[in-house]
Amino acid sequence: MSHYFRQDYLTVPDGAALYYQVQGEGEPGMVLCDGLGCDGFVWKYLAPYLEQRYRVLRWHYRGHGRSGLPRDRERIGMLYTCDDLNRVMDAAGIDQAVLFAHSMGVQVALEFHRRYAYRMKGLVLICGSYGNPLDTFHNANWLKRLFPFIRLTVERFPQPVARLTRALLSTELAMQVALSVELNRSLLSKSDLVPYFTHLANMDPVVFVRTLESASTHSAWDHLPHVDVPTLIIAGEHDKFTPAWLSRRMAAHIPDAEFMMVPQGTHAAPLEHRDLVELRVERFLREHLPASPPAPYREDRLGVPDVVSPPTR
Repeated sequence: MSHYFRQDYLTVPDGAALYYQVQGEGEPGMVLCDGLGCDGFVWKYLAPYLEQRYRVLRWHYRGHGRSGLPRDRERIGMLYTCDDLNRVMDAAGIDQAVLFAHSMGVQVALEFHRRYAYRMKGLVLICGSYGNPLDTFHNANWLKRLFPFIRLTVERFPQPVARLTRALLSTELAMQVALSVELNRSLLSKSDLVPYFTHLANMDPVVFVRTLESASTHSAWDHLPHVDVPTLIIAGEHDKFTPAWLSRRMAAHIPDAEFMMVPQGTHAAPLEHRDLVELRVERFLREHLPASPPAPYREDRLGVPDVVSPPTR
C-alpha cells in the first residue's frame, strides 16, 4: 500500500487561501497546530512518527507559511483561526481528531474545543498557555507593557520594519543568541532552528503583531473545567516563553489531565527531547485512543500531485 500524501489550498469565504497537507493513514486523525510565526518547524520529528500509524493534518494559519490573507486584512485572530481549522478539517476529510498544539497553538486548540467540541477526540498541549501570553513571557509583563509601542511602530512603518527584521533574523548572531538564551544548545541542532528563523524573517510583521495582539487578549481559562476529552500536557522545565508553572496550572484545572515535565526542556522540547516526547505521546494514544487499521487505499487518491500552487485571485 502506498503512503498517502495530499496537499492543497482551501479558499475560505473571506478570500484567505489556507494551505494544508494530509499524510499517513489510520484513525483518529491527528491535527497539528503551530505557534505564532511558525509553519511547522517544531513537528520535524513528531509528525513523521505519528504518520506511521495515523492520518496527520498539518496546516498554516492566515499569513503564515504558505497560507494567504483575507481580502480584509483586519480579519486575523483567534476566532478566525478556529473557524479556519473547522473548514480545513472538512476539506481534509477528518471528522474528529486529536489536536496537537505547540505554544500559541495551545490557545487555538482550547478555543477550538470550546467552539467545536464534537470534533475533538483528545488534546496534546505542548509548551503553551491557556491565554494572555504577554502577561507571563519570561515570568514578567514587560513585553505586555512594550507591545502597544511595538504594534504602533509596525503598523506605521511596515516596510522598514520588515527589512530590519529580515536583516536581523538572517544573522548568525540571532541564531546563537536563541541557542544560548532561550533554548538548550546542548540538546538542539542548529539545523532544527533554521526553518523557524527563515520563516519568521520573511513573515509580514503586520500579520505577526495582529496575530499576537489577538492571542494576548484571549484566554480559555474559564473553559478548562469543561474540557471533556483525554488531555496530555507537556511542559519544558526551562521554558521561558511559557513558563512550566502555566502548564501545571492548566493540568490542575482540566479534568483528569495528564502532565509530563521535560527535564531541561525549553520551548522547543519536542525537538530537544524527541524520544521522550514520542514515548509519552505513544503511551497516551495507546491508553486512550487506540489506532484503527489504515483505511483501504482508494483509487481516487492516486495521482495527487506532491506540489500544488496557491490559487490565484
